[in-house]
Amino acid sequence: MNDAVARARVRSIATTLAVALTLTLAAAAGCDSRREPELPSVQEKLRESHIYGQPRLRIGVATNEPLMGELRNGVHVGFDVEIARYIAASLGYQGDDRIEFVPVSTEDRVPALQGGVVDLVVSSFSITEERKKLVSFAGPYFVTTQEVMVPTRLKDNIRTIEDLRDPKYKICTSGGSTTEAELEKHQVKALVVKDVGDCVEGIRKGRYDAVSSDEAILAGFLAQYPTEFQIVDMPFGTSELLGIGVPIGDPALRDLVAFFLQKSYQQGRDGLSSPWLTAYNRTLGPWLRAEKRQPQPLDVPKLVDFDDKAPRR
Repeated sequence: MNDAVARARVRSIATTLAVALTLTLAAAAGCDSRREPELPSVQEKLRESHIYGQPRLRIGVATNEPLMGELRNGVHVGFDVEIARYIAASLGYQGDDRIEFVPVSTEDRVPALQGGVVDLVVSSFSITEERKKLVSFAGPYFVTTQEVMVPTRLKDNIRTIEDLRDPKYKICTSGGSTTEAELEKHQVKALVVKDVGDCVEGIRKGRYDAVSSDEAILAGFLAQYPTEFQIVDMPFGTSELLGIGVPIGDPALRDLVAFFLQKSYQQGRDGLSSPWLTAYNRTLGPWLRAEKRQPQPLDVPKLVDFDDKAPRR
Protein backbone atom coordinates (compact mmCIF):
# COMPACT_ATOMS: atom_id res chain seq x y z
CA MET A 1 0.00 0.00 0.00
CA ASN A 2 1.51 3.31 -0.98
CA ASP A 3 1.58 6.40 1.20
CA ALA A 4 -1.24 8.20 -0.68
CA VAL A 5 -3.66 5.30 -0.22
CA ALA A 6 -2.74 4.96 3.48
CA ARG A 7 -3.33 8.66 4.10
CA ALA A 8 -6.72 8.49 2.33
CA ARG A 9 -7.76 5.54 4.44
CA VAL A 10 -6.76 7.31 7.67
CA ARG A 11 -8.74 10.40 6.62
CA SER A 12 -11.79 8.21 5.89
CA ILE A 13 -11.63 6.53 9.29
CA ALA A 14 -11.21 9.89 11.06
CA THR A 15 -14.18 11.33 9.20
CA THR A 16 -16.35 8.32 10.13
CA LEU A 17 -15.38 8.64 13.80
CA ALA A 18 -16.11 12.38 13.79
CA VAL A 19 -19.56 11.82 12.30
CA ALA A 20 -20.32 9.08 14.83
CA LEU A 21 -19.22 11.31 17.70
CA THR A 22 -21.36 14.17 16.41
CA LEU A 23 -24.42 11.90 16.17
CA THR A 24 -23.80 10.57 19.67
CA LEU A 25 -23.55 14.08 21.13
CA ALA A 26 -26.67 15.15 19.26
CA ALA A 27 -28.58 12.17 20.57
CA ALA A 28 -27.44 12.95 24.10
CA ALA A 29 -28.50 16.56 23.70
CA GLY A 30 -31.86 15.38 22.46
CA CYS A 31 -32.31 13.21 25.54
CA ASP A 32 -31.39 16.16 27.75
CA SER A 33 -33.96 18.36 26.01
CA ARG A 34 -36.66 15.78 26.72
CA ARG A 35 -35.67 15.37 30.37
CA GLU A 36 -38.24 16.59 32.90
CA PRO A 37 -37.30 19.94 34.47
CA GLU A 38 -36.23 19.75 38.09
CA LEU A 39 -39.06 20.13 40.59
CA PRO A 40 -39.03 23.24 42.79
CA SER A 41 -38.29 22.63 46.45
CA VAL A 42 -40.22 23.67 49.52
CA GLN A 43 -37.34 26.00 50.39
CA GLU A 44 -37.59 27.72 46.99
CA LYS A 45 -41.33 28.22 47.45
CA LEU A 46 -40.72 29.67 50.90
CA ARG A 47 -38.29 32.19 49.43
CA GLU A 48 -40.96 33.24 46.91
CA SER A 49 -43.68 33.67 49.56
CA HIS A 50 -44.38 36.82 51.54
CA ILE A 51 -43.80 35.02 54.87
CA TYR A 52 -40.11 34.41 54.14
CA GLY A 53 -38.05 35.89 56.96
CA GLN A 54 -41.02 36.61 59.22
CA PRO A 55 -40.34 35.67 62.85
CA ARG A 56 -43.99 34.67 63.40
CA LEU A 57 -46.84 33.36 61.28
CA ARG A 58 -50.15 35.23 61.65
CA ILE A 59 -53.17 32.93 61.37
CA GLY A 60 -56.79 34.09 61.51
CA VAL A 61 -58.97 31.79 63.63
CA ALA A 62 -62.36 31.82 65.32
CA THR A 63 -62.41 32.20 69.08
CA ASN A 64 -66.04 31.32 69.87
CA GLU A 65 -66.72 28.16 67.86
CA PRO A 66 -66.43 25.17 70.22
CA LEU A 67 -64.58 22.17 68.76
CA MET A 68 -63.50 24.24 65.74
CA GLY A 69 -61.84 27.43 67.00
CA GLU A 70 -62.16 28.57 70.58
CA LEU A 71 -60.17 30.59 73.11
CA ARG A 72 -60.34 28.58 76.32
CA ASN A 73 -58.49 29.79 79.42
CA GLY A 74 -56.22 31.86 77.21
CA VAL A 75 -55.34 28.93 74.91
CA HIS A 76 -56.56 28.49 71.33
CA VAL A 77 -58.13 25.05 70.85
CA GLY A 78 -60.24 23.22 68.27
CA PHE A 79 -60.01 21.30 65.00
CA ASP A 80 -59.22 24.36 62.87
CA VAL A 81 -56.58 25.44 65.37
CA GLU A 82 -54.93 22.01 65.27
CA ILE A 83 -54.85 22.09 61.46
CA ALA A 84 -53.38 25.61 61.66
CA ARG A 85 -50.63 24.39 64.03
CA TYR A 86 -49.76 21.52 61.68
CA ILE A 87 -49.45 23.82 58.67
CA ALA A 88 -47.44 26.36 60.68
CA ALA A 89 -45.00 23.69 61.89
CA SER A 90 -44.63 22.38 58.32
CA LEU A 91 -43.72 25.89 57.18
CA GLY A 92 -41.09 26.14 59.90
CA TYR A 93 -43.14 27.82 62.63
CA GLN A 94 -43.02 25.14 65.32
CA GLY A 95 -44.75 25.97 68.61
CA ASP A 96 -47.19 28.66 69.64
CA ASP A 97 -44.36 31.12 70.31
CA ARG A 98 -43.86 31.22 66.51
CA ILE A 99 -47.58 31.69 65.77
CA GLU A 100 -49.76 34.75 66.26
CA PHE A 101 -53.38 33.64 66.37
CA VAL A 102 -55.56 36.54 65.23
CA PRO A 103 -59.29 36.41 66.10
CA VAL A 104 -61.46 36.85 62.99
CA SER A 105 -65.23 36.80 62.69
CA THR A 106 -67.02 35.16 59.77
CA GLU A 107 -67.43 38.42 57.89
CA ASP A 108 -63.87 39.59 58.64
CA ARG A 109 -61.99 36.66 57.08
CA VAL A 110 -61.71 38.06 53.54
CA PRO A 111 -60.82 41.63 54.63
CA ALA A 112 -58.18 40.27 57.03
CA LEU A 113 -56.43 38.48 54.16
CA GLN A 114 -56.82 41.36 51.73
CA GLY A 115 -55.55 43.91 54.23
CA GLY A 116 -52.47 41.92 55.26
CA VAL A 117 -53.70 41.53 58.83
CA VAL A 118 -53.11 37.76 58.63
CA ASP A 119 -51.01 35.40 56.50
CA LEU A 120 -53.55 32.56 56.55
CA VAL A 121 -57.14 31.98 57.66
CA VAL A 122 -58.18 28.62 59.13
CA SER A 123 -61.72 29.26 60.31
CA SER A 124 -64.52 27.14 58.79
CA PHE A 125 -63.81 29.00 55.53
CA SER A 126 -65.97 27.54 52.74
CA ILE A 127 -64.45 27.55 49.25
CA THR A 128 -66.76 29.33 46.80
CA GLU A 129 -66.33 30.75 43.31
CA GLU A 130 -67.17 34.25 44.53
CA ARG A 131 -64.60 34.13 47.30
CA LYS A 132 -61.93 32.79 44.92
CA LYS A 133 -62.13 36.12 43.12
CA LEU A 134 -60.97 37.81 46.33
CA VAL A 135 -58.66 35.32 48.06
CA SER A 136 -56.91 32.02 47.28
CA PHE A 137 -57.65 28.68 48.90
CA ALA A 138 -55.68 25.54 49.65
CA GLY A 139 -57.71 22.42 50.31
CA PRO A 140 -60.33 21.32 51.00
CA TYR A 141 -59.33 19.88 54.35
CA PHE A 142 -62.90 19.16 55.50
CA VAL A 143 -66.30 18.53 53.94
CA THR A 144 -69.46 19.36 55.87
CA THR A 145 -73.13 20.17 55.22
CA GLN A 146 -75.49 22.94 56.18
CA GLU A 147 -77.83 22.08 59.03
CA VAL A 148 -80.18 23.74 61.52
CA MET A 149 -79.99 23.64 65.30
CA VAL A 150 -83.09 24.27 67.40
CA PRO A 151 -83.73 24.47 71.13
CA THR A 152 -85.07 21.23 72.59
CA ARG A 153 -88.41 22.89 73.30
CA LEU A 154 -88.95 23.37 69.54
CA LYS A 155 -87.56 20.05 68.28
CA ASP A 156 -91.04 18.86 67.22
CA ASN A 157 -92.04 22.19 65.67
CA ILE A 158 -89.12 23.01 63.38
CA ARG A 159 -88.40 19.93 61.24
CA THR A 160 -88.42 21.13 57.61
CA ILE A 161 -87.33 24.02 55.41
CA GLU A 162 -91.01 24.95 55.14
CA ASP A 163 -91.10 25.34 58.94
CA LEU A 164 -88.15 27.73 58.70
CA ARG A 165 -90.20 29.93 56.37
CA ASP A 166 -92.94 30.33 58.96
CA PRO A 167 -92.80 34.03 59.98
CA LYS A 168 -93.52 33.17 63.62
CA TYR A 169 -90.01 31.70 63.92
CA LYS A 170 -86.89 33.86 64.06
CA ILE A 171 -84.03 32.17 62.20
CA CYS A 172 -80.50 33.36 62.87
CA THR A 173 -77.23 32.99 60.95
CA SER A 174 -73.84 34.69 60.66
CA GLY A 175 -73.19 37.48 58.15
CA GLY A 176 -70.92 36.86 55.19
CA SER A 177 -71.44 33.09 55.40
CA THR A 178 -72.46 30.65 52.69
CA THR A 179 -75.40 29.73 54.93
CA GLU A 180 -76.82 33.24 54.59
CA ALA A 181 -76.91 32.84 50.80
CA GLU A 182 -78.34 29.31 51.02
CA LEU A 183 -81.20 30.45 53.26
CA GLU A 184 -82.01 33.25 50.81
CA LYS A 185 -82.08 30.71 47.98
CA HIS A 186 -84.72 28.73 49.91
CA GLN A 187 -86.75 31.86 50.68
CA VAL A 188 -85.97 31.66 54.38
CA LYS A 189 -85.79 35.07 55.99
CA ALA A 190 -82.89 35.15 58.44
CA LEU A 191 -81.67 37.59 61.04
CA VAL A 192 -77.97 38.14 60.44
CA VAL A 193 -75.45 38.58 63.27
CA LYS A 194 -71.65 38.63 63.43
CA ASP A 195 -71.00 35.04 64.56
CA VAL A 196 -72.87 31.77 65.07
CA GLY A 197 -72.10 32.07 68.78
CA ASP A 198 -74.25 35.22 68.87
CA CYS A 199 -77.13 33.19 67.39
CA VAL A 200 -76.76 30.46 70.02
CA GLU A 201 -76.62 32.96 72.86
CA GLY A 202 -79.67 34.72 71.37
CA ILE A 203 -81.65 31.46 71.31
CA ARG A 204 -80.75 30.80 74.95
CA LYS A 205 -82.08 34.27 75.82
CA GLY A 206 -85.26 33.85 73.77
CA ARG A 207 -84.42 36.28 70.95
CA TYR A 208 -84.24 33.61 68.19
CA ASP A 209 -85.80 30.21 67.56
CA ALA A 210 -83.21 28.46 65.38
CA VAL A 211 -79.70 28.84 63.99
CA SER A 212 -78.39 27.59 60.66
CA SER A 213 -74.73 26.97 59.89
CA ASP A 214 -72.48 24.12 58.82
CA GLU A 215 -72.67 20.89 60.78
CA ALA A 216 -69.14 21.11 62.18
CA ILE A 217 -69.79 24.50 63.79
CA LEU A 218 -73.18 23.44 65.16
CA ALA A 219 -71.71 20.23 66.59
CA GLY A 220 -69.44 22.34 68.75
CA PHE A 221 -72.33 24.21 70.32
CA LEU A 222 -74.26 20.96 70.75
CA ALA A 223 -71.26 19.61 72.65
CA GLN A 224 -71.32 22.72 74.83
CA TYR A 225 -75.07 22.56 75.53
CA PRO A 226 -76.02 18.88 74.92
CA THR A 227 -79.39 19.01 76.70
CA GLU A 228 -80.51 22.39 75.37
CA PHE A 229 -80.29 21.86 71.61
CA GLN A 230 -80.85 19.38 68.80
CA ILE A 231 -79.45 19.41 65.25
CA VAL A 232 -82.12 18.91 62.58
CA ASP A 233 -81.02 17.36 59.29
CA MET A 234 -82.60 19.40 56.49
CA PRO A 235 -82.23 18.78 52.73
CA PHE A 236 -80.36 21.92 51.74
CA GLY A 237 -78.55 19.80 49.19
CA THR A 238 -75.12 21.43 49.30
CA SER A 239 -71.77 20.32 50.71
CA GLU A 240 -69.42 22.84 52.21
CA LEU A 241 -65.73 22.43 51.27
CA LEU A 242 -63.63 24.07 53.96
CA GLY A 243 -60.28 25.46 52.82
CA ILE A 244 -57.37 27.47 54.17
CA GLY A 245 -57.52 31.06 53.01
CA VAL A 246 -54.37 32.61 51.54
CA PRO A 247 -53.76 36.12 50.09
CA ILE A 248 -54.61 36.01 46.40
CA GLY A 249 -51.26 37.58 45.49
CA ASP A 250 -49.16 34.80 47.04
CA PRO A 251 -49.40 31.64 44.89
CA ALA A 252 -46.19 30.27 46.42
CA LEU A 253 -47.72 30.20 49.90
CA ARG A 254 -50.92 28.63 48.56
CA ASP A 255 -48.86 25.89 46.91
CA LEU A 256 -46.98 25.20 50.15
CA VAL A 257 -50.17 24.89 52.20
CA ALA A 258 -51.74 22.61 49.58
CA PHE A 259 -48.57 20.49 49.52
CA PHE A 260 -48.62 19.90 53.28
CA LEU A 261 -52.36 19.16 53.34
CA GLN A 262 -51.68 16.57 50.64
CA LYS A 263 -48.83 15.13 52.73
CA SER A 264 -51.24 14.55 55.63
CA TYR A 265 -53.86 13.12 53.26
CA GLN A 266 -51.36 10.65 51.83
CA GLN A 267 -50.30 9.52 55.30
CA GLY A 268 -53.94 8.68 56.03
CA ARG A 269 -54.26 6.83 52.72
CA ASP A 270 -51.18 4.78 53.64
CA GLY A 271 -52.83 3.70 56.89
CA LEU A 272 -50.71 5.93 59.10
CA SER A 273 -51.98 8.20 61.85
CA SER A 274 -51.99 11.51 60.00
CA PRO A 275 -51.94 14.99 61.57
CA TRP A 276 -55.47 15.49 60.21
CA LEU A 277 -56.83 12.33 61.86
CA THR A 278 -55.16 13.18 65.16
CA ALA A 279 -56.75 16.64 65.14
CA TYR A 280 -60.16 15.22 64.19
CA ASN A 281 -60.18 12.55 66.91
CA ARG A 282 -59.24 15.11 69.56
CA THR A 283 -62.01 17.52 68.64
CA LEU A 284 -64.88 16.87 66.23
CA GLY A 285 -64.80 13.10 65.96
CA PRO A 286 -66.80 12.16 69.07
CA TRP A 287 -69.58 14.63 68.21
CA LEU A 288 -70.31 14.18 64.51
CA ARG A 289 -72.91 11.62 63.51
CA ALA A 290 -71.13 10.33 60.41
CA GLU A 291 -67.54 9.13 60.17
CA LYS A 292 -65.32 11.61 58.36
CA ARG A 293 -62.12 11.20 56.37
CA GLN A 294 -59.74 13.85 55.15
CA PRO A 295 -60.72 14.88 51.61
CA GLN A 296 -58.05 15.00 48.93
CA PRO A 297 -56.77 18.56 48.40
CA LEU A 298 -57.13 20.05 44.93
CA ASP A 299 -54.47 21.61 42.67
CA VAL A 300 -51.52 20.28 44.65
CA PRO A 301 -48.08 21.06 43.19
CA LYS A 302 -45.22 18.57 43.05
CA LEU A 303 -42.44 19.82 45.30
CA VAL A 304 -39.22 18.42 46.69
CA ASP A 305 -39.68 18.13 50.45
CA PHE A 306 -36.83 18.44 52.96
CA ASP A 307 -36.27 18.11 56.67
CA ASP A 308 -35.13 21.63 57.56
CA LYS A 309 -38.21 23.73 56.73
CA ALA A 310 -37.44 26.75 58.86
CA PRO A 311 -37.16 29.98 56.86
CA ARG A 312 -33.86 31.77 57.42
CA ARG A 313 -34.00 35.02 59.34
